Order: sequence, then C-alpha cells, then structure tokens
Amino acid sequence: MTSTPKRIFLTTLAILGITMASIAQQYPVFTQYYFNEMVINPAYAGAHVKFSATAMYRNQWVNFPGAPRTFNFSAHTALAKNKVGVGIMFDHDEIGSYSNDHIYLNYAYKIHFPNATLSMGLQAGINLLGADYSKLDLQNPDDASFYNISKQVKPNFGAGLFYSKKNFFLGFSVPFILNNEVANSVETLLGGIKEARYYFLRGGAVLPLDRMDKVKINPSFLVRTQEGQPLSFDINTALIFYDVFSIGGSYRLGDSFISFIDLKLTDKLHFGYSYDWTQSDLNNFSNGTHEFMLNFRSIFRGIHKNPECPQYYNYR
Repeated sequence: MTSTPKRIFLTTLAILGITMASIAQQYPVFTQYYFNEMVINPAYAGAHVKFSATAMYRNQWVNFPGAPRTFNFSAHTALAKNKVGVGIMFDHDEIGSYSNDHIYLNYAYKIHFPNATLSMGLQAGINLLGADYSKLDLQNPDDASFYNISKQVKPNFGAGLFYSKKNFFLGFSVPFILNNEVANSVETLLGGIKEARYYFLRGGAVLPLDRMDKVKINPSFLVRTQEGQPLSFDINTALIFYDVFSIGGSYRLGDSFISFIDLKLTDKLHFGYSYDWTQSDLNNFSNGTHEFMLNFRSIFRGIHKNPECPQYYNYR
C-alpha cells in the first residue's frame, strides 16, 4: 500500500493539477519547435515543399511524480506547384491524472515574391480532455472531488502568418482561438476547466560565418503569451556545420537553460535531442527534461514533380 506521505503528496498534486487546469488548460510546451514550427504556427504547413513528417517525444521533469509527458506527430507538404500547404498534427499530453489529445488539420495559402514567401494558415480540429483518478491511492475513493472526467470532444481552430526568405523568417500565430469550457466533477468548486488562448511571435535568421557558408549561426526567439499567465520569452542560438550538424543553446525566461543538437543521419532523416536544466525549485526534485525529435523528408515525384525545396537549415 502507498505510504501516507506519498499518498498525501499525490493527492496534493492532483488538487494542484485541478486548480491549474481550472484556470486554463495548458497546451504542451515543446523545446524543439525550432525544428518543427508547425506545432506553434499552422501557416508553416508546406514550408519544406517536399513531404515532411516529424515525431517528437518530451519527458518533462524526470523522476517527478505526475510530471508531463508529451508525444507529437505531424506531417505536411506543399501542393498545387507550391501555392498551398496542407498538414495534419496529433499530440497526446499527460500530466498527473490528466490527459489531453489534439487532432488538427492545417491549410496554408502562399503568396510568392521574387525572394520571399508569405504564408497565411488556418487549422481546425478537436481537443479531448479527461482525467483518471484511479491512478491515485486515495483514502476515500468515493470522494466526489475525484470522480473521473470522461473524454470530451471540443472543436477549436486557429490561424497564423509566416513570412520567410532564404535566411530569415518571422511568424505570428494564435493556434487555439476558442476558450472552450470542459465540465468536471468539481466545476462548482473550481469554476471549470478552460482551454487557453495562446499568442506566439517567432523569428530567426541563418547567417554565414565564412565565405563558403560551411559554418553558420542561427539566432532566433519566441515570445509566448497565454491569457492569465506571465509572458514567456525564449532566446535561441545555434551553430550549423556543413549543413550536417547543429549544436546550440536556449534560455527560457525564468524557467530553464536548454542545450540541443541536430544531426543529419541520411539525406532524408534528421535526429534532434534537447535537454532542459530547470531553474525553478522543481530542480530539487527532478532530473531536468529530455526531448527527442525525428524528421523524415522525401519528394514524391507523382505529386511534387520536380520542386525546388529549401535546405534543411534554411527557411526558403
């Protein structure tokens, strides 16, 4: 049987989870959005021109009971002679007894200029939120405060803009516009769970450090704001070697320092890994955060004909 201190800790964690969720349902925070921009901006669909599929796994606050774990899969490509982009995105997120699934379709319309592209994107799909308190060893399993929350289907939609040149990009997005309410067993006590509206401002550049473009520097930033929560700001910098290997670091304001690598395994396959050093008091109880990424890209001649595709580390 679970010891009393651990039972108290898990129960407290569940109550805190309910409280946080009742204010605003959190969308998963990824570190490697810079390798997969579509997780924050639907206008990025089709930016790689060729077919591109990415799988990401994030294990946050390792060894901390009930800590978030997230899996994401997305795929997108350009169609109609690179005039439009289409994509699909799925993610599964767990924190404590809560689980949250997102399934979204993305569409982007592109306006091409001589040396740049402006993409306007939309996404639409469903969110499924639920909770299973049977995972907790409660002293009173019949407590109405801990009745399970059944999976509920909540539609939502979002929009974004993405402007890109070969070595520069700037994007703005609101991935989830509706503030859906999700009923739960303690709604009268906590006011219900609401899905948050997020705003993302993202930009970056790739600048050569030598005449042959063998070594480049890739500075970028992300400003993230969520209704009812403090502003979040990421500063990222990476060095790119021979368009094969990238290594860098990030600072997430008031939260963590991050290191990451990206490696070209084959002409079609890239692998990325990042580690977050948590700066908050959670660092006393966890071993940081691991995140893994695998990206596959390929041209399908019957669909894409003979397209001009951007290099992996370029934006156009």
